[in-house]
Amino acid sequence: MPTDVDTLVEMGFPVHRVQRALAKTGYKGVQLAMDWLFAHSDDPDIDEPFEAPKDHVLGKADEGTASTPSSDSQADTSVTEESPDGDAMHAKSLKCDECGKLLKNPMDAQAHAARTQHASFSESTDEVKPLTDEEKRDQLAKLQERLKQKRVEKEEQEKREQIQREKMRRNQGRDLSLAKQKLEEAEMKKIAEERRREKNEEKLARQRVKDQIEKDRKDRAAKLAKEKEESHTSAPTVAVASPEAVPSPSAAHVQKEYTDCKLQIRLTNGQALTQTFGAKEPLSAVRLYIEMNRTDPQGPFSLMTSFPRKVFTSTDMEMPLDLLGLVPAAVLMVTKPQ
Repeated sequence: MPTDVDTLVEMGFPVHRVQRALAKTGYKGVQLAMDWLFAHSDDPDIDEPFEAPKDHVLGKADEGTASTPSSDSQADTSVTEESPDGDAMHAKSLKCDECGKLLKNPMDAQAHAARTQHASFSESTDEVKPLTDEEKRDQLAKLQERLKQKRVEKEEQEKREQIQREKMRRNQGRDLSLAKQKLEEAEMKKIAEERRREKNEEKLARQRVKDQIEKDRKDRAAKLAKEKEESHTSAPTVAVASPEAVPSPSAAHVQKEYTDCKLQIRLTNGQALTQTFGAKEPLSAVRLYIEMNRTDPQGPFSLMTSFPRKVFTSTDMEMPLDLLGLVPAAVLMVTKPQ
C-alpha cells in the first residue's frame, strides 16, 4: 500500500516539500499536506533541505507499548532472519502491528504514527508495492477534482467578498450623498433666511422713510394752517395817511416769501409725479421721493430743468429748493446719466 509520501511524490511534488508539508500538518493525511503545499508554494524556504522532527522516532520505546526499532539507522539496516528452509530473509518494509499497514521507510512510519497515534511497528519482509498505472490515474483524477473544487470554492468566496465590498461601497456612497444633500439643504435654508432678513430690513427702512415724509407733510400742513389762522384772526390796523405818505405803486410791491414748493416730476416713460415739498427741504428729499414712487425702469438717474436748462449734480443734492430756484413751483425731468 502506498504511503502518503509516495502518493504526493507520484503526484509530482518534490520529496523535501512533501516531507515538510506532512510535518507541518502533523501527519494528518494527504489532503491537509496538499492544501499546505498549495498555500505555501511561494514561501522563500520551501525548497530548502528539510530535517524531519525527532518526535515519534521509530526505535524509541514508548511507555506501555511494545518495542520498536531503536533508531532510523536500525530501521534502514537489513535484519537477517532465518527462513523455515534455512535461507536468509531481509526486511523490506515496516509493518504497523496495530492496523497491519505496510510502510516503506521509517519516515513513512513516523508520519503514520503521528497521524494515527499508533506506536507499535515491526520489520516485515513484504515489499510495499508501487502504485499501478490505474491507481496513479485514480489518484491524479482525485487530485484534479479536489483542485477544481478548491478553485470553485475560492471563486465563490471571491464573488461573495466582491458583492460584500460592492454593497459597502454603495452604502458609503449613499451615506455620502445624503450627507452632501443635507449640507446643501442647510446652506440653501441659510441663504433664504438671510435674504428674507435683508428684505425685511429694506422694507422697514422704506417704511421709516415714508413715515418721515408723511410726518414732514403733516407738519407743513399744520404750520400753514396755523399761519393762515393767525393772519385771519389778527385785526389789521387802519391808518389815514396823508397824500404825501401814500407810497408809489412800485414801492408798495413787496416780495412774498414762499414756504412750499410744488414740483412736477416727469419720468423717462412719459408719466409725471406731482408733489409739494418744503422750500427749505434739500433736493435729496425729492430724489428719495422719486426712487420710492417712480414707475419707469429702475436704475441710476439725474435731475434737470428744461428752462433754464440745468443738470443738478451730487453737490446740489444737499442744497434747499429755494436756493436752487425751484420755489414756488418748477418742472423737473428724470434723465439717464450720461
